[in-house]
Amino acid sequence: LLQLWDGLSHSTVWSKDIEERAQCVAWSGDGCVIAVGCTTGKWLVFDPHSRDLLAAHHDGTEPIQTIQYSPNNQFVAIGSRDNFIYIYQVDDNGSRYSRLGKCLGHSSFITHLDWSEDSQYIRSNSGDYELLFWNATTCRQVPSPTSLRDVAWATTTCPITFHTVGVWPENADGTDINSCARSHDSRLAATGDDFGKVKLYAYPVTQPKSLCQAYGGHS
Repeated sequence: LLQLWDGLSHSTVWSKDIEERAQCVAWSGDGCVIAVGCTTGKWLVFDPHSRDLLAAHHDGTEPIQTIQYSPNNQFVAIGSRDNFIYIYQVDDNGSRYSRLGKCLGHSSFITHLDWSEDSQYIRSNSGDYELLFWNATTCRQVPSPTSLRDVAWATTTCPITFHTVGVWPENADGTDINSCARSHDSRLAATGDDFGKVKLYAYPVTQPKSLCQAYGGHS
């Protein structure tokens, strides 16, 4: 079931039975389309206004773990549990997709990914706690991460980055932090963890044992 929510009234705007088990969701930056990754390896694209299905694709048989549109809305990256990241070119306002290739290099399933602000690069995390970097148009791994030291990233959904070292507690096993987000003004970062806590940090979080505000509410 796919649902659109009103963030102010906390009410459902609409619901749609997509006849698949959803695993992840992404909204394009221009608001034209919503992409849904499913547990079967299928991913679907919907018009958020008409709720019509615009496109359907299948990449492997493992669950789609994460989907991210590039900031210029010309590409979409599909992170799968089969260890690959599939890159597609996006045309016709998000209704047509052409596969450019797939990124091979992770030795475990993809967990998170981010685009650079110029839509040229991707960084990704995997189930074995790797941080890898990719040239999005060639789908090739960037062998020297230091060459991307000055790259600005559009989002920070990857909890394992050079800018989020301090969000990891001492003796963390790598799975303790499930989600990460950065504010639009790049002043704050928030994490969600296995202990039911949402933690708020000053960004970037580059120092070990960085101070934070912790909030409860989940068991």
